[in-house]
Amino acid sequence: MTESSRNNQEVDQFILEEIDSVPHLEALLLLWNSRPAVWTTEELAKRLYVDTGVGRVLVEDLARKRLIAPVPGVPEQYRYQSLSEEKDLLIGRLDLIYRREVVRISNMIHSKPSSAVRDFARAFRFTKERD
Repeated sequence: MTESSRNNQEVDQFILEEIDSVPHLEALLLLWNSRPAVWTTEELAKRLYVDTGVGRVLVEDLARKRLIAPVPGVPEQYRYQSLSEEKDLLIGRLDLIYRREVVRISNMIHSKPSSAVRDFARAFRFTKERD
């Protein structure tokens, strides 16, 4: 396996596990590309051409997954916050791949079951009991 195909697989796996919609991905990449800038929910929503309520849901979802961070003590303001160099490198590769393969990545996201369906299925996943 080449380094490039391994990078693509890691990015694809990240998308499948962490990204619920194209607007989620675009919000993450907007904050990533403008780091260390701080964005209000309203500014982010306008930039993504979505309603402020939708923008709020996007940033709350991303913050819950620890992909972005709220600004402490300032309501409805968010920024990209590095948790590790490894995660930064992964999101950097995601940004490059998404620019080159926007249709493939968008189709991958759209073909995923909804997050509610995935959460429901996870609730019924059985694990092998340990002795």
